[in-house]
Amino acid sequence: MDGPDLDGRPLDVVLFGASGFVGRLVADYLARSAGPTVRVGLAGRSQDRLERLRADLGPAAADWDVLVADAGDPAALERLARATRVVATTVGPYTRRGLPLVQACAENGTGYVDLTGEVLFMRDSADRFHDTARSTGARIVHACGFDSVPSDLAVRRTAERARADGEGRLRHTTLLVRSLAGGVSGGTIDSMRVQVDAARDPANRRVIADPYALSPDRSAEPEAGDQRDAARPFREVMTGTWAAPFPMAGVNTRVVRRSNALQEWRYGRGLRYRELVACGTGPRGAARAALLTLGLGAAVVGMAVPPVRWVLDRVLPAPGDGPDEETRRSGSFRLEVQARTTTGARYRTTFAAQGDPGYAATAVMFGESALALALDGDRLPAGAGVLTPATALGDVLDARLRAAGVQITTERVGAEERQGTRSPSGP
Repeated sequence: MDGPDLDGRPLDVVLFGASGFVGRLVADYLARSAGPTVRVGLAGRSQDRLERLRADLGPAAADWDVLVADAGDPAALERLARATRVVATTVGPYTRRGLPLVQACAENGTGYVDLTGEVLFMRDSADRFHDTARSTGARIVHACGFDSVPSDLAVRRTAERARADGEGRLRHTTLLVRSLAGGVSGGTIDSMRVQVDAARDPANRRVIADPYALSPDRSAEPEAGDQRDAARPFREVMTGTWAAPFPMAGVNTRVVRRSNALQEWRYGRGLRYRELVACGTGPRGAARAALLTLGLGAAVVGMAVPPVRWVLDRVLPAPGDGPDEETRRSGSFRLEVQARTTTGARYRTTFAAQGDPGYAATAVMFGESALALALDGDRLPAGAGVLTPATALGDVLDARLRAAGVQITTERVGAEERQGTRSPSGP
C-alpha cells in the first residue's frame, strides 16, 4: 500500500523524553547532525526543562518547537503523533509507559522509533498494533539503539552478501562480542526491574524464554531446541576460545528472528542464531567466562530477591542518572557475526564504534534511525507495521551509520582461514 500523506505535518522528527538523560544525548546529536532543513521538535512533560535544553543546544536548535505531552495522556499523544512524520521516544520503561504512544502513531500513520530492550513490550505492541500500522502505512520500529541495531543489521548484511555471492542461506550464525566498554544508566536498571517483575508471571516467563517470542507466526517456527540462549560458559573445540552468555542475547536474538520471519525467512529457514561473549583462550579465558556468567546470574537473582533488591536499589544509578561524559567518550565496542551458509561458505561481519555503546553510540544509532524514517521514505524497504531496524530501515540505516563513523564491514572468509573461524559450538 502507499504510505501515509505526511506532507502537511509541521515537523519531521519529534524527540519525546528529550530532557531525560538519554534524550539530551540524542537531542545533542540531532543538533549537530540533522542539518538546518530538518524540522525537529522537543517533547516531554515540562516546558521549562525543554526550553532550557533547547537553549543549551545552541543556535542549531534555536527554532526547534517545544511540545508538552505526558506518556499517560492519550489526547496529548494523539496531538504529538499528528504533528510530525516520526516520533522518537526515549520514555521508558516501555512496558509501563510505551503502548499508548505506539497506538497513537499506528492509528495516525506516524513513524515511530524507540530504544526498548523489553521483549514483552514488543510482543504486546505487535499483537495489538501491527495490523493497524499496516493499514495506515505507519512503520513502528522498536529496538533502535545498541539493543538491537548492531545484531539486526549485521545479520541482514551477512545474509545479503551470501545471497549476492550465490552461496545460499545462513545456517549456523553467531554474534561474538570481542570488546565492550561503557557505563550503565538508571533508566536501563529500571527497565531490568520491570522485566524481572513481569517474569514472576509464568505466562510472561514462557514468552521471555521462547527464542521465537517475537515471530509474527510462531506456529511456522520450529521448536525452541538448540535456539535457547547459552546459560553457562563453554570452550569451543576448534578454536579453543572460551565463551560466556551475552546479557543482551535474550532481546537481540528475538529481534533478528523476527526480521527473518517478516521477510519470509529470507535469511534461511535453517538459521541457527545466537550471541556470546568471546573471553579468550587458556585458563584466563576460562576464568573470565566463568566470572561473566556468575555476574550475570547474580544480577538477575539480585533483582528477583526482595532483600537484595532493596540494597541494589540504593546503590545502583537511579532513573535520570547515567555515565559521565568521560565514560561516554572513552567507551567502545566491537562485535563480529560469523556465519556458515547452506553451501558451506563462511562470512564475517564486523560492527564497531567508538563511544559508550549504550549512550554515545546509541545516540548515533537512534538519531540516524529517526532521520532515515523521516527523510528517506522513498528508499526504505517496502512495508509497514510493527517492524525491526533491519526490515524497516535496512541498507539506508547501514549507509547512514557508516557515514556517521560506525565501522561495518562484511568479508568472505577464505578456505585457509575457515578452520580458525568456525562458528563456535556449545550448549
